[in-house]
Amino acid sequence: MTAALAPSALLELVADGLDDTALDAVANWPAVIVDLTTPFDSADLLRLTQLLESAPVVLIGASENGVVEDRSVLNLDVLLCASESAHAPWVACGEALHDTVASLLNSIAASPDASVAFTQLLRVGENSSPAEAVVAESWVYSLLQGGARYSTWLAGRSSRTPRPRPNHSVVLVERSDDVVRITLNRPEVHNAYGTRMRDELVEAFRLVDVDRTIDRVVLSGEGPSFCSGGDLDEFGTAPAPVEAHSIRTRRNAGIALSAIAERVEVHVHGTCVGAGVELPAFASRVVAHPETTFLLPEISMGLVPGAGGTSSIPRRIGRHRAAYFGLSGRPIDASTALAWGLIDDVDDQMLEQRKDSNG
Repeated sequence: MTAALAPSALLELVADGLDDTALDAVANWPAVIVDLTTPFDSADLLRLTQLLESAPVVLIGASENGVVEDRSVLNLDVLLCASESAHAPWVACGEALHDTVASLLNSIAASPDASVAFTQLLRVGENSSPAEAVVAESWVYSLLQGGARYSTWLAGRSSRTPRPRPNHSVVLVERSDDVVRITLNRPEVHNAYGTRMRDELVEAFRLVDVDRTIDRVVLSGEGPSFCSGGDLDEFGTAPAPVEAHSIRTRRNAGIALSAIAERVEVHVHGTCVGAGVELPAFASRVVAHPETTFLLPEISMGLVPGAGGTSSIPRRIGRHRAAYFGLSGRPIDASTALAWGLIDDVDDQMLEQRKDSNG
């Protein structure tokens, strides 16, 4: 991994693609930092990204000034600047730019295979349909389940005491006239997303898909959180990777939700982790309580998002901010989510209104 270098210096480092040994050396770094602070030749950056587009590295652009208005930077994976505010696709870091870069590099170095796979999925997904992107994500997810990082993470959880499995429906479906309310109903575990919840959500979404008399769907979660992400008790229990991929793509709540997205509004609150971020992002409208937080932790586990996040999230916030969000492992708050477009509105009366509607 190098220090931040200008595009021209990086081109010289890889011998402009004429030396396979130089390119192979860069391929051993999980990340390349491109210095965008001083003026550079767009052609140099375009040539550099062309050379490295198939290399297993994350391409990070950093500007110690404001955003750089040059379309060539869009070929990078993450764009960071020292401004206090910045328009998409940039992430504003203010005075914390150097700390942010260092933290990002540490996260990537701790889980390089998942980090590279994540950014490559985001690149491919830009030119794919939502369903195609989900299928690609599932293949990569299955591949990474055989990786060393995931095995280490899983082994560290061997002493965990499994919680009782639910013996009741974990998704409630209620209809009133032309409105259907779908509620995640496993509040004792913050609506952890397991196979049962997935299957019941797919069934509910498919029912809506075939019933055009339903004009509106409201998806929410019972208890203190909308959804705390994948059910940790189910990790390590999946069938063989190829079979698991087949199941994930045939029974995929993200694909089913995307088919009815224009009729779906999601109300989120509390902690939204993993699937709790990925699934709402498919909907046409997402409303959050102001104290809601959002987190994608999968990279630290040696995986990529597995509930469609590499398809849904970049379609809302762009692949560059999606890459930062997933690679950093840092939560974002409701105000940032709103500014980025991950959610569409913030409503501090949401929880009270839900209590009133439930009587």
